[in-house]
Parts: sequence; structure tokens; C-alpha cells
Amino acid sequence: MKYETIILERRDGIGYLTLNRPDRANTISLQLMREVVGAMEEVEADAEYRVVILTGAGKHFCGGADLRDFAERARERAASGSDRQGSGSFVTPQRDIFSALEESRVPVIAAINGAAMGGGCEIALACDIRVISDTATIGLPEIRFGALPAGGGTQRLPRLVGVGVAKEMIFSGLPWTAEEAFRVGLVNRVAPAAGLIEECEKMARVYVERAAYALRTAKQLVNRGVELPLKDGIALERKMIAEMATPEERKKAQDQAAATQKTYARIFEKRS
Repeated sequence: MKYETIILERRDGIGYLTLNRPDRANTISLQLMREVVGAMEEVEADAEYRVVILTGAGKHFCGGADLRDFAERARERAASGSDRQGSGSFVTPQRDIFSALEESRVPVIAAINGAAMGGGCEIALACDIRVISDTATIGLPEIRFGALPAGGGTQRLPRLVGVGVAKEMIFSGLPWTAEEAFRVGLVNRVAPAAGLIEECEKMARVYVERAAYALRTAKQLVNRGVELPLKDGIALERKMIAEMATPEERKKAQDQAAATQKTYARIFEKRS
């Protein structure tokens, strides 16, 4: 599939998804939103993709919603009489950009190379792992102009960092440094700007070595389990683990583990 506002590449099982509107701070236009969703559908359909690294072209990760683009489209709809509630938002009744990342079968690593503000922060929140450049900033500034995060920020952020920290960030609308974000658990790691992608690739290569069925199930269990009472979450865990793979798939994973570590070789040799 051909894209204009993003770049999707694959090397050695790792997908590289780059938001490619550097002249507009990689802000989220309707086209970019649709293309990211399309790219993630492409990833879903191709088993060769084992993990995705998402980053921004140029000096920004993502500056949030392209308000100019959405305003222009709203005026066009109003002029044509086709306006309807929600049709101008990057959150639509159909699958949105954030759900496409969060619900993907593969781990998605956000390589936050520059400012991740508003919708850009919400994109990072929808990813599984966040690695931030030591020179980048992240935040939800919407309240500063009388709005609020509308891409899941008020819901995903407190689930990640806790209610108090989430309120502090959302109420102030101020950007946070990489170190501040790491301190509260908003990001997993801080990396030197020049080594950001390399740090993400190190993580990605580890995931590529893991059984795809186990990664997929682990992601689903964690994402779904945090919404459940502990007792129900444990029941879901037992059910999904029992059903996540065929005996042949499990045997293949065990053989691969045995080939890389003597301890596993001894364990699984006794079981064969």
C-alpha cells in the first residue's frame, strides 16, 4: 500500500512506522490517521511483522491534532450540509488511530524522538512500550486552550501513572521533560537522542525471538486484565494460556529455547 503521510518499512521482523509530516510537526491530519490505521492493518495481515517501532520524522514525534486540517474539513462539511457529530474528530465510530496501535497483535514501541504533545502523547500512551529521547518533551496541553485530551488521554494516562500524576499533567497542560516522564513511569526508558532507535531495536530484537502466540496473548491479557477484578483476571489468564497455541507451536517454542540455553535443553529433553 502506498502512503503519503507515513512510512512503513520492515527489516528482520521489525516494522518501522514513521509519521512523516515533518513540516507540520507530524501532526495528526485525517489522512495521517487513516494511513496509520491502514498500516497497522497491513501489519496485522502479514505474519512477518513481529514488532513495530513507531517514531516521527525530523525533530518532532507528533505535535498532536492538526487543528487547521480538521477546521478546514469541518468548514467543508458545514458548507455541504453533511456535518454530523464526531465526524471531524480523529476519534471516530470506526477504528481510530489509538485503538489500531493498542489492539495490534504485535508489540508496538514508541520511539519518542521529539515533542509528543496532545494527540502525540496519546499515540505514545496507546503503544505498549515508550522510549524517549533525553531531549524530548511530552504532555497534554489541551486545557491551555479550553479543551481536553480526546484521544484516550484522560483514561489511559491514569491507568499508566496513577490518578494523582495524571491529574497533575492534565490540569496544568505543561510539557514534561524526559526525566520527569521516566520518574513517574510514563515512559519505560530514556535514551540519548543519537541512540534512540538503536535502543528500541535492541528491545525489538528480543521480542522477535519470542513466540508470536505468547507475545500476542501476553499483550491481550495485560490490556484486558487491568479492567477486571483480580479473580476474573486470573480466570482469564488460565483460559487464554491454555488456548493460546497448538501442541506443535509449543513444541517449536521449546525447541528454540533449548537450542539457545543449556538449562532449557535439559528441561525439555526430559519432556520429549
